[in-house]
Amino acid sequence: MVTTNPLLKREESFSGTAVESMNLNGTVNKTGILLLICMATAAFGWVTPELHGGLLFVPVLGGFVLSLVAIFKPATSPFVAPLYAALEGLALGAISAMFNARYPGIAANAVLLTFSVLGLFLFLYATRIVRVTSGMKVAIIAATGGICVVYVIDMFLGVFGHGVPFIHSSGPMGIGISIFICAIAAFNFFLDFDAIEGFIRSGSPKYMEWY
Repeated sequence: MVTTNPLLKREESFSGTAVESMNLNGTVNKTGILLLICMATAAFGWVTPELHGGLLFVPVLGGFVLSLVAIFKPATSPFVAPLYAALEGLALGAISAMFNARYPGIAANAVLLTFSVLGLFLFLYATRIVRVTSGMKVAIIAATGGICVVYVIDMFLGVFGHGVPFIHSSGPMGIGISIFICAIAAFNFFLDFDAIEGFIRSGSPKYMEWY
């Protein structure tokens, strides 16, 4: 199984003969708990002006550190995952409020579209309308990597006052590129769903439900 999500790329390290293995219901329940934590702290981040400035780096940096802890020490996930969800919520809430202040309504649209796409792709995967093949995995990972390279180049050129043409424009070409990038990002959901199924099939330990 292949996925671009760094937390899901190391399946071979977690399979084994655990006394109690992860299952789909447990994974869904843990995901729901983490989502509720994230939503609660996002609401706090939204209404806390102090996080809309320099203090924003605290949850961002804290979340990054915790993600590294989880990657290299998966057994800590039952403790690390809730903390990570809380810090991620603070960051998302604050960043959303900042963007919403400049572009009113954009945050609600982004949240609605995100959950709509997630629900649609989960339905397509669960009903096997779309099947994750090795060719699909290679194509999605290659496209995701290419997009990443383009944005790294754009950030580098930005230092010198330039940028990659069209990716920040509001014209037809810029909109088309943005739609393509969003589509590739959404297709990564399929890789994550497939990776989670792989963890379950391989009998990964119970703590992997939090991971």
